[in-house]
Amino acid sequence: MLTVHHLNNSRSQRVLWLLEELEVPYTITHHQRDPKTNLAPASLKAVHPLGKSPLLDDDGQIVAESAVILEHLIERYGPQLQAAPGDAAQQARYWLHYAEGSLMPFLVMSLVFQKIKTAPMPFFIRPIAKGIADQVMKAFVEPNVSNNLRYVDAHLAKHTWFAGEQLSIADFQMSFPLEAAMHRSALAAQLPHIAEYVRRVQARPAYQRALAKGGPYDYA
Repeated sequence: MLTVHHLNNSRSQRVLWLLEELEVPYTITHHQRDPKTNLAPASLKAVHPLGKSPLLDDDGQIVAESAVILEHLIERYGPQLQAAPGDAAQQARYWLHYAEGSLMPFLVMSLVFQKIKTAPMPFFIRPIAKGIADQVMKAFVEPNVSNNLRYVDAHLAKHTWFAGEQLSIADFQMSFPLEAAMHRSALAAQLPHIAEYVRRVQARPAYQRALAKGGPYDYA
C-alpha cells in the first residue's frame, strides 16, 4: 500500500498528481504547516529525520525527495510515463534536476527576502533590513528569477511538454516551481507559454482529482 505524507502548500502536491495520472491506489496522511511560522509540523519528523514533505511510504519503505519519489513511482508503477530513449529522455532528466537545482533556489530566495522586509523587528532596524533586502533582490535575486523564467518560457514555446510532445516525469517535477512562480512573480504570469502550460496542467482531470484529495492549495 502506498501512503503519501502530504503537507499543505508543498511539493507533495505533484506526487498526488502523478499518482492520480497512474491510477494507483494510495492513501494520504495530512500534515499542516504552522500558521504563524509556515514551517512543517513535528509529525513529519516521526516519519523522516529531516521532517520535510513529500514522503512516500511504499509498503514500509520510506522514500524522500521529490525527484526520487517520482522516479520510484514511474519505474515501479508507470513505465508509460518514461520518456523514449534519446533526446526526450535526456530532456526529461535535465528538467527533473533543473527544477530544484536551478529554478527553485531563486524562487525560495525571493520568498525569504520578501519575508525579511515584513518580519517583526525593532523599528530602528527595519529600514536597514529592508534596504539590504531590496538591494539583494534588485542586484541578484530578481535578475536570476527573470533569466530562468524567460529560459523556461522559450523552451515551452517549442514544446507541448518539457520532454517533447508526451507527458513525462519532468512535467510533474516542474509543475510546482512554475505554480509557485505564477503565485509569487508578476513576470511569470506575463510569459505566455508558462501561463498556458500551468493552465494546461491544472486542467487535467488527474490534477483536479489530486487537488480535491490533497485539500487547500494556494498555488492552484
